[in-house]
Amino acid sequence: MRAPVLSPRVLAPSLLALLLALLPGCGIATGERAAGAEGGATVRTAPPLSDVEPLEDVRGWEGEAVVAPRDELDPVATSPEQHLPVTLTDAQGTRVRVDDASRVLALDVHGTLARTVAELGLADVLVGRDVSTQVPGLDDLPLVTQDGHDLVAEAILELDPTLIITDTSLGPWDVILQLRDAGVPVVVLEPERTLDNVGDLIRDVAEALGVPEQGRALARRTQQQIDAVTEQVARVAPERTGEKLRVAFLYVRGQSGVYYMFGDGSGADSLIEAIGGYDVAEEIGWKGMKPLTDEGLVSAQPDLVLMMTGGLDSAGGVDGLLERLPALAQTPAGRNRRFVAMDDAAVLGFGPATASVIEALAVATYAPGELS
Repeated sequence: MRAPVLSPRVLAPSLLALLLALLPGCGIATGERAAGAEGGATVRTAPPLSDVEPLEDVRGWEGEAVVAPRDELDPVATSPEQHLPVTLTDAQGTRVRVDDASRVLALDVHGTLARTVAELGLADVLVGRDVSTQVPGLDDLPLVTQDGHDLVAEAILELDPTLIITDTSLGPWDVILQLRDAGVPVVVLEPERTLDNVGDLIRDVAEALGVPEQGRALARRTQQQIDAVTEQVARVAPERTGEKLRVAFLYVRGQSGVYYMFGDGSGADSLIEAIGGYDVAEEIGWKGMKPLTDEGLVSAQPDLVLMMTGGLDSAGGVDGLLERLPALAQTPAGRNRRFVAMDDAAVLGFGPATASVIEALAVATYAPGELS
């Protein structure tokens, strides 16, 4: 059997993973403390984009919108047969032989890997979860993370996993090394998440589980869904660049004084493009993730700010954020309180639920009055 190669190069941590490593205790929040959970704005589930009436003027609204994508699991198969053993080379160049994938932990900062396992039809093999895995049906699995996104070796080993699928977005890395020393096969996948590698991620998870056919089917279906929703977005978003909403993605942890703007290569750029917005970070040459400055905000002049709900809550909502960042009040987004927020784990997850994320953000952007 020819060994599938996931990626031959040595893995570099994602920009978001680096940010989390540099800012302990300021990681991605989860649905457990999303907006609305502790007095924040009410989370609204978005209806299908095809069912709403978009605004005639894309700038003709005021006030924040906190939105959730539709989150139902829809597996491509029911308990598919796993063709094992399989030997593969993971994204770090490590050769891994998988003989048994009957007790699996799929762990990452977004909860995307566990969702992918479930969408492949193998939810029953999952024996635990990270704090970001909030999908109905998986949220009652035992936690193997603490203090946000710290892996706990003892909790993992107690579950007797036969396979761990992860990336470099969780730590500490010594835990992964400890698990390998204990004889647990660990497959490390690429942590970068953008619209361009959604299919690759799905297929890589499927290879490790011994269900490559289902991986191809899920990747194909996911891409078709993304294509369909982006076509719908194109019908409601302005076509001309000068008429598009100027959008900035802010990462905020108000309790810690952490304010970043996400730019080119962060994943937020492809999300902004998908919802038909104009990425102001690209215009001002903002690469990756950088600490936010007053000059950067004023130069960007966003019409709309995308955020994670945990970040918006941590800053005290829109009022608190504008107080903490007076320069933001000097932008069209600030003057009109035009903010769209989504659960931290979902918004940049880029997995099988990507189309639902794009659709929900598009509804909040172009038809905010129709949020249920």
